[in-house]
Amino acid sequence: MLLLGVSCGNAVVLIKITANLRPANFVPFKIFSTIELFVNRLDSVESVLPYEYTAFDFCADEPEKRPSENLGQVLFGERIEPSPYKFFFKKNLECQRVCLKSYNTEKAEEKAKLDFLKKGMLLNYQHHWIVDNMPVTWCYDVEDNQKFCNPGFPIGCYVTDTGRAKDACVVSADFNDKDTFYIFNHVDITIFYHVVENEAAGARLVAAKLEPKSYKHTNMEKPDCKGPPMSLNNKFNGEVKIPYTYSVKFVEDKQIRWASRWDYILESMPHTNIQWFSIMNSLVIVLFLSGMVAMIMLRTLHKDIARYNQMDSVVSSAQKVHNPICTKRDNLSGSARQMLDARLLTLFNVFEVFFACLGFLSPANRGALMTCAVVLWVLLGTPAGYVAARYYKSFGGEKWKTNVLLTAFLCPGVVFADFFVMNLILWGEGSSAAMPFGTLVAILALWFCISVPLTFIGAYFGFKKSGIEHPVRTNQIPRQIPEQSFYTKPLPGIVMGGILPFGCIFIQLFFILNSIWSHQMYYMFGFLFLVFIILVITCSEATILLCYFHLCAEDYHWQWRSFLTSGFTAVYFLVYAIHYFFSKLQISGLASTILYFGYTMIMALIFFLFTGTIGFFACFWFVTKIYSVVKVD
Repeated sequence: MLLLGVSCGNAVVLIKITANLRPANFVPFKIFSTIELFVNRLDSVESVLPYEYTAFDFCADEPEKRPSENLGQVLFGERIEPSPYKFFFKKNLECQRVCLKSYNTEKAEEKAKLDFLKKGMLLNYQHHWIVDNMPVTWCYDVEDNQKFCNPGFPIGCYVTDTGRAKDACVVSADFNDKDTFYIFNHVDITIFYHVVENEAAGARLVAAKLEPKSYKHTNMEKPDCKGPPMSLNNKFNGEVKIPYTYSVKFVEDKQIRWASRWDYILESMPHTNIQWFSIMNSLVIVLFLSGMVAMIMLRTLHKDIARYNQMDSVVSSAQKVHNPICTKRDNLSGSARQMLDARLLTLFNVFEVFFACLGFLSPANRGALMTCAVVLWVLLGTPAGYVAARYYKSFGGEKWKTNVLLTAFLCPGVVFADFFVMNLILWGEGSSAAMPFGTLVAILALWFCISVPLTFIGAYFGFKKSGIEHPVRTNQIPRQIPEQSFYTKPLPGIVMGGILPFGCIFIQLFFILNSIWSHQMYYMFGFLFLVFIILVITCSEATILLCYFHLCAEDYHWQWRSFLTSGFTAVYFLVYAIHYFFSKLQISGLASTILYFGYTMIMALIFFLFTGTIGFFACFWFVTKIYSVVKVD
């Protein structure tokens, strides 16, 4: 457990960051040892709103202390709690009764609970259970005789009034009554284990699988797990009783090693062939751009600079060939303000992807990705303030207070405002993803009491440091820019600049969006790291190319243009997210739609700042490099 003490005025906020349930289990289970089964939130691919386990009136355990959740789990809406499903190691159980739920449609409160349960089945809400920090999976056959293991299983399913079986109702021919819900009120749980050294030493769990079933037990008090499925007609009125049962079986498996017990889940995820296709496609784009940049640097630019240096004076040559880096007025309106709140997103993403490649952000570490993101955002306040202040000073900026305040509050403020509005919607819908008030206060404390002071400290040292020296003198009076052709005008160049970087990432983007909105596990961080490197190179080279064309056309307004050129990749990301919503997702409901686009806007904004920062730094390096070889009398 880690306690972060955040001092804010006279108040001290303690933020508790703990491990997930318990660390990876190296302690073998002894015979008849208690095995705890935890339940997590329920979610659906047809709704952005997750709900707690108890929201659907399932069988609940005796009030116990809930496992501690880290900051990332709270932000993602995970709510882990003990379950009423009790069993012991190597003790098989058959058709054990959990509880009996009764609903009378004539009573408003019970009717509301039953209607909410029907809504969950209609929208295909999925259970997520956990045993020994592993998901309990539902494995079933799919096309090409392959097996898919889903880390969740549905509440139930629905057969429409036209007789069409939706979702999980296709698994059995018994689900055939029209306009009827079938609830999965029984689970057959199979626990796989292997013995450690010898029987006396105990065993380790290597897999947990289940098969959901539906039984209308002939004897509610002493269920026998026989009979027709538990059906509930949509127009039914009166009293209905739903018994919940389970069976447990233990199977020894000597083939699965404990260290690789997640593999059977990950192997059923999408294959890596398309990932390699994406990488090769991106590498072709990178090679093309690299060739173009090399040609410019080695031939065209070399000739330009040689001709430039043969002129009698810098002024006459500048009038004939190119302008210097920038004028004083453009410095203030361009490059410096681009750095107001980039927050060193490049460094931020490098750290996150690097940690993921090392395994710190594996699926077993629930909430680690978001926790890592928040911690990095807080700690990178100092370098963000330093970079913003130094670049602003280097370009002759005078409103240093505005610079520092915008660095500390602009981007976080926009993100927090969007997130707060989304949180209000989640509160109104009663979703488990709604951030508790205490966590909201903790996030504000991290921002105002740690991130903002660190940003001010970084800005202080940035302004104390001497500015970056330009390689040539700048004109005090801006020159008139000649009439530009269509392709050298700002808008066409900016629109074209984002196409190639987006082309490098759109396949990987599909898997990332699937992970977020379709609740699939994302584990291909090695591919992600390669695509990240390719994206950085592509953004840099595309921006440098367009920057060079603009300088050749004697247009020296490269600062904002370089930022927007690569940043426009985020616009294509946003368009793709809209296409993904309408073509791939089945999300319904106004609240879910607003939440989808609200969170997508946050991602697009951060991606815009990230790619824009890459473009600006690349162009700044390029312009500085080419003018550093110009001879000045």
